[in-house]
Amino acid sequence: IASSKESFIVCFMESKPDTLTDTPPVVAVLSGDLVRSQKHGVDDINTAMEQLSRSARYLGDMYGTETRFTRFRGDGWQIVLTRPGSALRAVLVMIADLKRAGCTLETRISVGIGGWTSLGSDDLSDASGSAFILSGKQLDDMPRHRRLSISIGVSPNGEAEPGWPAAIFDMVEWIASRWSAPQAEAIAIALRGDWKTQEQLANYLGITRQAMHARLSGAGYQAIEKALAVMENNEWEPAP
Repeated sequence: IASSKESFIVCFMESKPDTLTDTPPVVAVLSGDLVRSQKHGVDDINTAMEQLSRSARYLGDMYGTETRFTRFRGDGWQIVLTRPGSALRAVLVMIADLKRAGCTLETRISVGIGGWTSLGSDDLSDASGSAFILSGKQLDDMPRHRRLSISIGVSPNGEAEPGWPAAIFDMVEWIASRWSAPQAEAIAIALRGDWKTQEQLANYLGITRQAMHARLSGAGYQAIEKALAVMENNEWEPAP
């Protein structure tokens, strides 16, 4: 059940025709699984998956679309984003939500940006296209100690694939791995709302502006904001 804060965030966002009829030719697919899930009980796994599902619904509200959260093989999951540039924000939201909710499990996430031929029937279990292939294969190949990766099968701004998306994800992985639960809460809320000042965000969380600044600064939010701007302002075009 969503908390009052979470309910407020959902209502606060502009939303939300749940449709994929206007999906552009390039999408981002996020594939993930829970880390060391075999060492945890079914209840812990289900709690983490339910939180990931809630985060996916919030992302759909944020972007006015469906994310089609689909669970695979017990501890695996997948979503689709019709705005490829939103992939980094989505990754951060899902990681931060798990941490702030007190879940005992982490998730690995592989992002694939590319084309699609089908977004599935009832869910993503029968979806297809290069974005799905890139995301799934990279998750399978990801070293167990890694938590984030990205693979791009399109041309950012019509150019050959550069190395900057991978560099951004490497940086974000390092930063996010060091978040405390209070820092994750601050990041999760900051990523969702159109907050004009840190004081507004502090009032919402019921803490002082100085405490809010300390949480965001300690969580690397200044660097994250710059990375988000690069990802979200880029034009992701079909490969020639």
